[in-house]
Amino acid sequence: MTVTAIPEGQYGLNGPAEKLDAAHWPVRGDLAHIRLAGRCFVPHYAVPMPRKVVAAGANLLAANKADAEVREALAGGTMFNLLDVTGGWAWGQVGEDGFVGYLPVEALEADERRS
Repeated sequence: MTVTAIPEGQYGLNGPAEKLDAAHWPVRGDLAHIRLAGRCFVPHYAVPMPRKVVAAGANLLAANKADAEVREALAGGTMFNLLDVTGGWAWGQVGEDGFVGYLPVEALEADERRS
């Protein structure tokens, strides 16, 4: 399991926030991966919760709706860094540098620490 280091110190932007590609960078208007603190300005930063995709696999979607564009077909056991869960959808990034997108919550294995 990869543990993400939480940045320390004080952060500030020295100009406009970077415009990052939503398919490859875990940032949206309300939330970003903690590693992007100081690079982009959002109201909240999240430490990822590593989860595995269920054995049947799942499609990573560009939006939180069943008919959204498929960004990638994920095999069972693929590591997914979960950043947010809302309305039955999980938002996060495949591994540390893969695609960013949405999965149905049931496409992720339960947190082993809570079992």
